[in-house]
Amino acid sequence: MLTLLTALTTATVLAPLLIHKLGRPAFGLLAMVPAGGFVWVASLFARGKLDSGAAPIAYEQGWMPNAHLNIEFLLDPLAGIFSLIILGMGSLVLLYCWGYFSEVPKRLSAFGAEMIAFCTAMFGLVISDNFLLMFIFWEITSVLSFLLVGYYSERASSRRSAGQALMVTTLGGLTMLVGIVILGYGAQTWTFSNLGEISKLPYVGVAVVLILVGALSKSAIAPMHFWLPGAMAAPTPVSAYLHSAAMVKAGIYLVARLAPTAALVSSWHLTVIPLGVFTMLLGGWMALRQKDLKLILAYGTVSQLGFIIAVVGIGSPAALQAGLALTCAHAMFKATLFMLVGAIDHAAGTRDKTKLSGLGRKQPGLAVLALVSAGSMAGIPPLFGFVAKETALTAVWKEEMLIGMPSKMMLAALVAGSILTMAYSLYFLHSAFATKPGGISVAVREMHPVSLWLWLPPTILTGCTVLFGLFPALIDAPINTHISAQFSHPHVSHLALWHGFTLPLLLSAVIIVVGSVLHWQRRLLSKLYFEKPALGSADAAYDRVLETLRTISLRMTASTQRGSLPINEAVILGTLVLVPLISLITGERTAVRMQLWDSPVQGFIGVLVIVAALAATVLDNRISALIMVGMTGYGIATIFALYGAPDLALTQLLVETISVVVFMLVLRKLPPTTDPKQAGGFKRLRAWLSVAVGVTVVVVATFAMNARRSQPISLHIPQLAKDIGHGANAVNVLLVDIRAWDTFGEISVLVVVATGVASLVYRTRDFQRASRRPTLQSEGGRWLATSTNDRARNRSLLVDVVTRLLFPSMMALSCYFFFAGHNGPGGGFAGGLVAALALTLRYLAAGREELEETLPVDPSKLLGTGLALAALPTFLPLFFHAPPLTSTYREFHLPLIGDLAVVSPLLFDAGVYLIVLGLILQILHSLGSQLDRDEEIRKQRARDRVRRMRRKQQAAKEATTYGR
Repeated sequence: MLTLLTALTTATVLAPLLIHKLGRPAFGLLAMVPAGGFVWVASLFARGKLDSGAAPIAYEQGWMPNAHLNIEFLLDPLAGIFSLIILGMGSLVLLYCWGYFSEVPKRLSAFGAEMIAFCTAMFGLVISDNFLLMFIFWEITSVLSFLLVGYYSERASSRRSAGQALMVTTLGGLTMLVGIVILGYGAQTWTFSNLGEISKLPYVGVAVVLILVGALSKSAIAPMHFWLPGAMAAPTPVSAYLHSAAMVKAGIYLVARLAPTAALVSSWHLTVIPLGVFTMLLGGWMALRQKDLKLILAYGTVSQLGFIIAVVGIGSPAALQAGLALTCAHAMFKATLFMLVGAIDHAAGTRDKTKLSGLGRKQPGLAVLALVSAGSMAGIPPLFGFVAKETALTAVWKEEMLIGMPSKMMLAALVAGSILTMAYSLYFLHSAFATKPGGISVAVREMHPVSLWLWLPPTILTGCTVLFGLFPALIDAPINTHISAQFSHPHVSHLALWHGFTLPLLLSAVIIVVGSVLHWQRRLLSKLYFEKPALGSADAAYDRVLETLRTISLRMTASTQRGSLPINEAVILGTLVLVPLISLITGERTAVRMQLWDSPVQGFIGVLVIVAALAATVLDNRISALIMVGMTGYGIATIFALYGAPDLALTQLLVETISVVVFMLVLRKLPPTTDPKQAGGFKRLRAWLSVAVGVTVVVVATFAMNARRSQPISLHIPQLAKDIGHGANAVNVLLVDIRAWDTFGEISVLVVVATGVASLVYRTRDFQRASRRPTLQSEGGRWLATSTNDRARNRSLLVDVVTRLLFPSMMALSCYFFFAGHNGPGGGFAGGLVAALALTLRYLAAGREELEETLPVDPSKLLGTGLALAALPTFLPLFFHAPPLTSTYREFHLPLIGDLAVVSPLLFDAGVYLIVLGLILQILHSLGSQLDRDEEIRKQRARDRVRRMRRKQQAAKEATTYGR
């Protein structure tokens, strides 16, 4: 099981390379992987390995037990049945792709990987025993469906259909997740195998409905059915696999998995059966209105999915037997019909029924295949579709859980839906293959031959439809294996082609006759159609919902984000004042004990910070105000140091320094002084708001510190740092080991920020640059790398000398902080900031040319490398069956040096170091070098305009002179 999942994953990874190298024949090679899996699963059924008495085929690996997310797989009979559908159909559809695509565009490589990845995700979904693991695979299928439906991304219709499918199925999946969480906590188990009886669990009705929302949305059950016909914008192999045989079966699988236990919950039948029956009738009626062959099959798929969901949802042994038989039959005949439509479209260039006439004469082989599969869909004996449908009618007729009127009403609805199925099956055959008035159409007359790979897969499936119809025991065995495992004493008959003269047989005859009459009188039937849907268009309702949400979003944004930075900040700060104070006033408060300082020095520093903060508010000169703001940061760093927190003090000092430099780069584009008139009458309000924020933060923090009732965890951090992280610096170990997940998220944000800053400055221009080896000293013997150019003559030699002397010292200090941070003040963050300050010093001393010569490396590559280094110790432990970020510790003895201890978080710290360095380098290149370059270009353009103007004036003057 795990080997098969690994093989499918490997095929997914190799698919782009194979298709790129081999072209379309690579699809045949890829098809061998799911085909091998199909043979293996079928052999398990044949050897009795999936019987209830056999040892379970399971795999369990602890991963995130606190989040109830363990890797737990279980291949039982139900998972085996759906695996056969997923793997068998997957291999045939991949073979079909070989003939369907006549060219090999670049996107075909990604398409092949997405198709095999979808097969992988579906197989992982059905064998997942853990609720949450199943949900992960569930959402992966939604994302892959989005990518596959949007294959023709240049078409607006494809993009819209892909987004619609993703929106509906993902929203349903998120709703289902809430139900899974409620069910998991209520049942105190997170696996299907240990679920047991759930009807008496707390809030089980709510949980069941929420889970059904996800299952029914995935299986395109009304009112969430509209995404499936829209998804027909995808290539035909996608429609044949995802939207008829695989993805839409995920909801059926989940309903079949839960039905035996959830059927006793009152909300289950009230949700599943009415929606399933209504969808069957709605889809059948809509199929008769379509002109596109693919849309006829799409709405037919919606109808059949409603039929299957309604039957499976009953939850009894007989209903499950019938529902699973319907599922297998539907996968075979509907995938075949989609492939045949794809072959017609490929050869004739159209799927429009008005442009197809005489195709049956031109392609009798396609007509025969379509006739057999459509007959199975309509329930014509001796095909397997007839066996499955008659079994379903029998199950509903005799169902003890639907005694009386419910049974009769459901049976009548299923008969009505089956009549529509018979009608649109004949309608499809007539639309595709009949010779209409006017003779053979141009499209059919000029169609090219159908290749072998467009013939072979539908032929195999059609043969299976006939084979299983004549010998239904081949499918009956695995289905009854599952039923025997689910129910202690199931009383079900075996699937058979002939059960004698019974009421279901009579109903089948009625269905065939009445459905044929409806097709015969389709013109009369068309008069019953409304110009507009009687219940409204679900597709239009989807658009209205999106438009309403968009309007609400715009109005809310317009009221809170008015384009004014002061107003936006006032809303945020006002919320910060009101919400905590209201909670503090209305809640329970504790006594407050405060101590202003431990020594007068701390008080003196605090007074200096207050004075500097007040000075920053009254100074008009921007640079002076920036210096005062920097003084507040340096004062806080000093207080940290006085309180015995050297790491915090060092980080605050470095961050404040680099912040001042960045602000200086920004202030170059602003006027040197502020305009007091800009504030208008709001200056006093801003002052009061700042006072309110300061008071609120101090008061809330004071009460929060005094509200502590238990021993703080910080007391245990130093010992945990030694025991877990093997380091004496608790702050650094906390960042790169104990709470490294937080740090990983934060450095990811830093990468996004760096890219965002560069994007704002460069706009549509490319900000990638070629990397090369740095030049640390000029060839002319001067102090900096750019000392020999013309601009260096205007620089101060003292600045050059000081910069050259400080740079290597700062880089050495940076390395020391990096390596010493695990046991002393420092770490990757501090080391990266010191190195960044060293580069900043060279930039400030000699400009962008010096920065380019000092470190001519693309900052994006530094950011990417840093993130990859940080991710390596994060996820590498998973391959050794350990939780993420598990630390390892090794000691080595080096000659002449002594003992050396190495911890794996050092690699994480190296990633932090590179990301900080890349961030500052990106800022220097964008806010520094690029703004310098833009300013030079602006000045040059201004000079050029002046020159042109002078030349024009001179020319005009000379013309006037000569004219006289």
